[in-house]
Amino acid sequence: MDLIIRGAVLPRSAARGDGPVDIGIDAARIVAVEPHLAAQAREEINADGLLVAPPFVDAHFHMDATLSYGLPRVNASGTLLEGIALWGELKPHLTQEALVERALQYCDWAVARGLLAIRAHVDVCDERLLAVEALLEVRRRVASYMDVQLVAFPQDGLLRRARAFDNLKRAIELGVDVVGGIPHFERTMADGAESVRLLCEFAAQKGLRVDMHCDESDDPLSRHIETLAAHTHRLGLHGRVAGSHLTSMHSMDNYYVSKLLPLMLEAGVAAIANPLINITLQGRSDTYPKRRGMTRVPEMLAAGIDVAFGHDCVMDPWYSLGSGDMLEVAHMGLHVAQMTGVDAMRACFDAVTFNAARILGLEGYGIAPGCAANCVVLDARDEVEAIRLRAARLAVVSRGKVVSRSPAVRAALALDGRPQQVDFKLHRT
Repeated sequence: MDLIIRGAVLPRSAARGDGPVDIGIDAARIVAVEPHLAAQAREEINADGLLVAPPFVDAHFHMDATLSYGLPRVNASGTLLEGIALWGELKPHLTQEALVERALQYCDWAVARGLLAIRAHVDVCDERLLAVEALLEVRRRVASYMDVQLVAFPQDGLLRRARAFDNLKRAIELGVDVVGGIPHFERTMADGAESVRLLCEFAAQKGLRVDMHCDESDDPLSRHIETLAAHTHRLGLHGRVAGSHLTSMHSMDNYYVSKLLPLMLEAGVAAIANPLINITLQGRSDTYPKRRGMTRVPEMLAAGIDVAFGHDCVMDPWYSLGSGDMLEVAHMGLHVAQMTGVDAMRACFDAVTFNAARILGLEGYGIAPGCAANCVVLDARDEVEAIRLRAARLAVVSRGKVVSRSPAVRAALALDGRPQQVDFKLHRT
């Protein structure tokens, strides 16, 4: 074999038993997962009872804007609308070279943190489609070690911006994977509903997935997720559609939500929350009590709806922080949604791994024979400790090869109580 990881503890969603297992890898595939694997390999990693998980998956990100913080100026108010306006100011000054360089730098950050699959929304409202071409080039360059799925995103509104729909169709023809939208940013509620209809019909015609920024608002009457679910069901797009953000659901009355959740479940519409950004941007006009803003994650999970978490932004016009660490995203999601029960905390880990992979339709994802040989060795004993410590990624394996290593960084309150010095280094692949 090419590689064996010995003594791995698997996440609950992948485990077949209670004890550690050995993971055998050959020709970029997992070929064996069993205790005391009687085989040899050219390389071995001793996990020694630590958690080995499939790689982190970011279900919602803006790679075209990442690492652009301060260009051409800083978001003084820190609000969503100023961020959108600031991105509009920056677009005329973008170059393909700068877009590619920033995105590749972020991909390096991501790999070192065990993040090997990203769904990136790329703005298609620039007539040049500069960002689209740049991220297609980035996708090509990182394809040997990372999956990048691109969403054609009409940032300025499908109907609000002239030629936005034509640009979206051009982006799809160039190779963008998913149809996006932003109905709550159209001029009227009616225009928003019409944009959902047009985009879903186009996706059905092309056989594509859909992922819309939907109801990213504090307005409880912003209900485009209802329209999205209805068209998904009408067009037979079940299991291929996601609504991202859905923050207005946080402010909706319980009676309406009691009808909405079964509709989403029937249509197979998934939800993608963005805890870091939702808690930062929503509720800005509130005094006190102040709304949290993040969508109803526990209620949707209880209803059987697929829910994932996304990072959304890293050092861009909307968010000045971030590092590509999906455990930080899970950590924030756990707190904002008050998901502190044991099963709920594990569900937050699934929201940045298994659930996100299922929503993206990733093939061969998991820790089982036949799966792609992508995984991360975490300096933690289980999913809850991984979130609590934002555990170091001791080794990251992509396509059967170790692409990043980091030394152990055990906090003083880790289970074994062995504090060590931090010596974290990123590795360009």
